[in-house]
Amino acid sequence: MIKVMIVDDSAVVRQTLSEIINEQADMQVMATAADPYIAADKLRSQLPDVMILDVEMPRMDGLTFLRKLMAQHPLPVVICSSLVGEQSNTHMAALEAGAVDIIAKPSLGTKQFIREASVMITDALRGAAKAKVSKILPRRMASEKLSADVMLPNISTSAMRETTDKIIVIGASTGGTEAIRRVLEMMPGNCPPIAVVQHMPEGFTHSFANRLDGLCRIHVKEATNGDTLLRGHALIAPGNRHLLVKRSGARYYVEVKDGPLVSRHRPSVDVLFRSVARYVGPNAVGIILTGMGDDGASGMKEMRDAGAWTCGQDEATSVVYGMPKEAFLKGGVCQQIPLQHIAATVLKSAQ
Repeated sequence: MIKVMIVDDSAVVRQTLSEIINEQADMQVMATAADPYIAADKLRSQLPDVMILDVEMPRMDGLTFLRKLMAQHPLPVVICSSLVGEQSNTHMAALEAGAVDIIAKPSLGTKQFIREASVMITDALRGAAKAKVSKILPRRMASEKLSADVMLPNISTSAMRETTDKIIVIGASTGGTEAIRRVLEMMPGNCPPIAVVQHMPEGFTHSFANRLDGLCRIHVKEATNGDTLLRGHALIAPGNRHLLVKRSGARYYVEVKDGPLVSRHRPSVDVLFRSVARYVGPNAVGIILTGMGDDGASGMKEMRDAGAWTCGQDEATSVVYGMPKEAFLKGGVCQQIPLQHIAATVLKSAQ
C-alpha cells in the first residue's frame, strides 16, 4: 500500500486529491497539511512513501521546504501546481532539487477530463513510490489502456530510405527531466536532429525546453506543428499533445496532435516511436530513459524491427527502471547503457 502525504494550502485541492488517491486499491492518503510547518510536525511521527507538494504556500514556499527535506530526510516528492509561464521555472528548480515528477492540480471539468487527470496523477504517484532518491539527486487500473493504433495505425509498410540523415528520438518519464538534460548537454552543436517525449503536464514543457536551451550547446524548443527537424536542434513534445515525426521528400518534420491517452499518457513515447519506425526506419536512433510503466516499449520494438539502432538506460542509473526494462524485455533494446555514456554511444551509432 502506497502511503501518500499531501501538502497544499488549498482545502479543496487536498480533498480532491484525497478522493482520487483513496479510490485506488493500492494507495491511501496517510496525512494532509496546509503548509510545510504542519507537514514537518507530522513527518516526525511517520514518513510517507510519496509526498505531493505545492510550491506556493504560506509561511514557507514549497521549494525551500523541498530542499530542506531532501537534505535531511530524502523521500519521493511529486510537485503539484497550477503555475505556468515564467513562474513554472520554479518547478524546474524543484526537479533539480530532487522532486521526481510534476503533476497539474486537478480541476473541475468533463467526466473524461477528470478520469484522465486521475490516471495521470495516480500513475505519477506509483512511479514516484518506486523512485530511487538520495540526499544528492543530480496493476490494477480500471481505465482503458490504449495503444499507438489510435494515433497511427500499425500498417506494414516501409519508410522511404533515399536519405541517410539520422534522427534521434528520446522517451522518458519519472526522473527523465534530469536524465534528458544530461544527454542533451553532451550533444555537440552539429548533432543529428532530436525529438523528445517527456511525460509532463501542459504548460510546463515550455519552461523545460527553455531551461535546456540555456544549458546545452544545441538549440532546444517546445515543438509546434510543422517544425522541421534540424541538425543541432531538439524539439520537446508539448504537454498534453502527441508528437509524431513525419517526412516530406528529404525533409523530416513533426506533427503535434490531440488525441486520447496512449499507453496511459499524452504525449506518448509509443506514438513518437511508431511514427519514427514508419517514416524514418533504419535512419533512426532511439533512446528510452528512466520512467514508470511501459510507454515506449512497443514503439521501440517497432523501431528496432524497422532497422533502427536503439538503447535503454540501465537499471543502476535509472531513477525508476520501468520503461527501459519493459522495452528490453520486449526485445526493443539493442543495448543497455549507463546514463553517463548514452550520448557518446548514440553519437557513434548515428554516424
